[in-house]
Amino acid sequence: MKILDLLRMSSSSLWKRKVRTFLTVLGVIVGTASIVVMISLGLGLNKSSMEQIEKYGGLTTINVSETSSNNSYAMISTATDAAKSSSKEKKRLDDAAVEKIASIPHVEIASPILEINAIVKYGSYESNLTIQGMTLDALQKKNLKLGQGSLPEVNSNALQLVYGNQILGNFSNSKTGASYWSTGELPNIDLMKDVLWLIYDTDAYYQSQSSGSGNNSSSGGKQVLPPKKYMVEGAGVIEGTMDDYNDSSWSVYCELETLKAQLRKAFKNKAIPGQPLLPSGKPYKELFYTGIYVNVDDMSQLETVQSEITTLGYQASSNSDWVKQTKEQYGYIQAVLGGIGAVALLVAAIGITNTMMMSIYERTKEIGVMKVLGCDLHNIQAMFLLEAGYIGFIGGTVGVILSYGISFIINTIMRNTGSEMSSLSYIPPWLAGFAILFAVVVGMVAGFFPSLRAMKLSPLSAIRNE
Repeated sequence: MKILDLLRMSSSSLWKRKVRTFLTVLGVIVGTASIVVMISLGLGLNKSSMEQIEKYGGLTTINVSETSSNNSYAMISTATDAAKSSSKEKKRLDDAAVEKIASIPHVEIASPILEINAIVKYGSYESNLTIQGMTLDALQKKNLKLGQGSLPEVNSNALQLVYGNQILGNFSNSKTGASYWSTGELPNIDLMKDVLWLIYDTDAYYQSQSSGSGNNSSSGGKQVLPPKKYMVEGAGVIEGTMDDYNDSSWSVYCELETLKAQLRKAFKNKAIPGQPLLPSGKPYKELFYTGIYVNVDDMSQLETVQSEITTLGYQASSNSDWVKQTKEQYGYIQAVLGGIGAVALLVAAIGITNTMMMSIYERTKEIGVMKVLGCDLHNIQAMFLLEAGYIGFIGGTVGVILSYGISFIINTIMRNTGSEMSSLSYIPPWLAGFAILFAVVVGMVAGFFPSLRAMKLSPLSAIRNE
């Protein structure tokens, strides 16, 4: 018997028993939709978590710092503290360290980071900012989504800054003390067009303010002149409003070499804040970096590269532990939710078995005639297996379509509630295809034993059956 004949006979048999077929298919629909939606919830949680991790630093990024409690991220405010720090044996982050890390296999970019605290002024408004100097390659690799402007130019005469989208909230009125957090109103400053002034020597600035107001205790009774101000240009502003948070919302970036040149100019023959000093109290000739931004070409190599950096004597941190823990947690959640959905599909499989057994009882005489006419036993078995497969395929397909509808409703409700999650339910194409295939397999497995019974029926007793 040809396969087309078997398909025609199977579909015809199901069509003759519309109500029973519909109810059985309905069970498969509910079972398939249950298991797909349950698994999609676990996948959606995992996907949203990975997006959050990407937003808070990336999946292939390593941050390198000095292995000391007083590492380079802790700004040294006095020469005494700096001298104490420099007396300790520790590996500094310099150009040689950057080259060593860059030579590690799978390291795509190793960029030094130089942070400096500065004051930015515009009229009566001012703000304390931490400016991060990075190479242009590293800034490009960070994939900063700019709402205005572009990345800074290399070796520009004026320092060009890329502002985070929430930086304006840092500005306050120096005369009234009013800020966005007290008034709810942002200052009338256009970061791209207005002329802003940068003050690197913050200690001298505050001392000049206090000496000018008559309080000379901090300056030893001497008049302290205001430090020099440097004009800065707005290169770009991160996309978003004060309500849109991302990893760069409160950051300020600039091109590294331009920042180094201005720091040397601003602190000529003086110690740069945050830089260590020699035991004699004098500054080093070279600038040491606050950290090193490392990007790995493959997420699977992140832990290996991080381990090698640690072996070199530096402190390396990344999101690898967070990623591993998150994947394990949501793996358990997916297993539990998938098991709950599988129960519904198991019930549907029992329904398929019952339908096929009833079909065999009703068609006993038909089976006997087919055997007497010489029909191959395996063809008889295949016919019943195909009927069960039909039920699984139809139920699985409709169940997947229903799952997409349920998933859409769930995600719409989540977005309307103001959740930061992009999607609570996520159905990838492979899950939809697997669900249909699984439903067909479950249907055929459920129909296997009834098909064996059909094969073993005695032809003579089957013909005599009423």
